[in-house]
Amino acid sequence: MADTVHTVMNRLHEVLVDMLTRGAPAAGTRGLHEVVERATALGPEGAWLAAAGRASLGGLAAAQGQLEVALFHLEAAVDGGFNDCLVLHMPPMVPLHGDPRFRALYARMRISQADLDELVWLHREAQIMMKQSQGASMDNIDRLDTGVSLLPQAPLPTREPDTVGVLMTRIDLAATQTALQAAAVRADLRRASDNVSLSLIDDSWDYGRARRDAWYADGLESHRLRAGELRAFVERPGVSHAVLPCPPLGSITYPG
Repeated sequence: MADTVHTVMNRLHEVLVDMLTRGAPAAGTRGLHEVVERATALGPEGAWLAAAGRASLGGLAAAQGQLEVALFHLEAAVDGGFNDCLVLHMPPMVPLHGDPRFRALYARMRISQADLDELVWLHREAQIMMKQSQGASMDNIDRLDTGVSLLPQAPLPTREPDTVGVLMTRIDLAATQTALQAAAVRADLRRASDNVSLSLIDDSWDYGRARRDAWYADGLESHRLRAGELRAFVERPGVSHAVLPCPPLGSITYPG
């Protein structure tokens, strides 16, 4: 079957989820190179996906201290429309800030205020999801019920962005959401299975507490679902859509 933008997007999502889940840099690098190759073969319509793959390769290289490799991939990413100025202020990227080549590629990035607002939301939502995942793990300690929580997520924005770079960061958030949700479900399934086994062999199993645990967990899940809905991104009325240079390097605090 011939590739399409959607099939390559799905593959990029799959690779990112696998990296977040298994933390395998070598496999992630191979998968990202595959994405770049397949996206490039699509021609102009796949250019932004190739840039997304390059940006992820650059981030992976920077995290491993391979700054020359990071610069190589980030240069290609910016050529393809990458403009996530926030991610370039994360700690692994800071050692690059003094390099004239990095400063030059950063100066070429363009974004609108409307897109920048969404970028801030996307990164902040990733942080919220990670904190909620940790909180859910704590909440599930010693639960006696067999229910499975799904770790509800805020909906991804669907607005038409002014720059393709925002689409790349949406994929990053979607991958983070998928990885965290899958991890939460796996942990809950293990707990539920253990509880089923224990209830069958323990004559003193507290079924009343198990029911109360289930009701409490359902309440937390409903609260998280509603909170996610309320966090949905809403574009500010009158926000500028003019595409201008990104905020100066060093002027941004990564939302954490």
